Amino acid sequence: MKKLLLGILLPMAGWATAQTPVAFTVKGKIGNLNAPAKIYLFRNGQIDSATLKNGAFELKGSTDIPVQASLLLRPNGKLGTGMYGQGDRKNLYLEAGQVLVTSPVSLEAAKVTGGPITADYQRLEAMLQPTDAKVKAQAAVYEKVSEEERNTPAFKARSEAQWASINKEYAERKRDFIRSNPNSWVSLYELMQLNMLAPPEYTVVGPLYEALSPALKNSPPGRMYGDLVKGLKAVAIGAQAPAFTQTTPDGKSVSLADYRGKYVLIDFWASWCGPCRQETPALTKVYNEFKGQKFDVLGVSLDNEKTREKWVQAIQDDKMAWSQVSDLRGWQNEAARLYGVQGIPQNFLVDPDGKIVASGLHGDELATTLARFIRK
Repeated sequence: MKKLLLGILLPMAGWATAQTPVAFTVKGKIGNLNAPAKIYLFRNGQIDSATLKNGAFELKGSTDIPVQASLLLRPNGKLGTGMYGQGDRKNLYLEAGQVLVTSPVSLEAAKVTGGPITADYQRLEAMLQPTDAKVKAQAAVYEKVSEEERNTPAFKARSEAQWASINKEYAERKRDFIRSNPNSWVSLYELMQLNMLAPPEYTVVGPLYEALSPALKNSPPGRMYGDLVKGLKAVAIGAQAPAFTQTTPDGKSVSLADYRGKYVLIDFWASWCGPCRQETPALTKVYNEFKGQKFDVLGVSLDNEKTREKWVQAIQDDKMAWSQVSDLRGWQNEAARLYGVQGIPQNFLVDPDGKIVASGLHGDELATTLARFIRK
């Protein structure tokens, strides 16, 4: 949820395209601000800026394809923590022609008008307003309670459940938009970002991708996402789990094939991943409950050579009793790439015959699913 609140995920820079660049202009007026106030435009890893004069600004450029961008207003003119920090910001699309951004108070409250892609994005934002209201209400509750109450297990559990429900609602509304707008660039980008709300599953995102227009699927970001969909299909429920071999901290080689004949949960995590570490106690409980019933866990870490010692220490500190492996290549971990891992924690349950029977199991769902398979 926190990632969602930080702003949109910008597309990767460096796409090679043969399309002719089109010119865009982002023009607007925010109150009556003057220098040193600046507005920053983030797009494809590029940063542009303009100094405000009586609240007015103008930014020009070109783009090969329509792209998502983010505006950030800094009254003191200093970029500071940039795109991923707190601040007065607005997300928009860069397309051919002019995008107009106006507000008498703040950038966040600005009205945005422009071409057809901007209009599509405005419709999506309108669809998300009820869920946005729940976010604000949840944040208000958090601010009202004391620090002591925030740290209680009951409050944490209740808060996590509420955020999970909000994320689910965001995902559902966005999927509805994508289904209804298969020709919109907004649909493609929103599809690419669904992994910010939940690990992508082929049964969910595959049909959404296939329904997009040929033009969108053949665009550079469309082809890139198409490769992801192909990878997800390879690890969909019922598929044979891709084989891999990696090493433990003490240098022992462990293969997925070593677990044939039992259920094994492949758990992707890393020492630096807070949510992963928070799930360890629950995973330990499940492991202890089912380990004598043809069940095991194989941890695969996305740590790298620089964080190797932290990986080893985390295994000890969290008392992980199951085997742990890694090739210490971070996000380029071979097993993670084979399984299309886009975020962690993520896991896959493989049956005794080597087929994937479930994925993305967390909390009570993990124990319930294991009971259904193992004790049937």
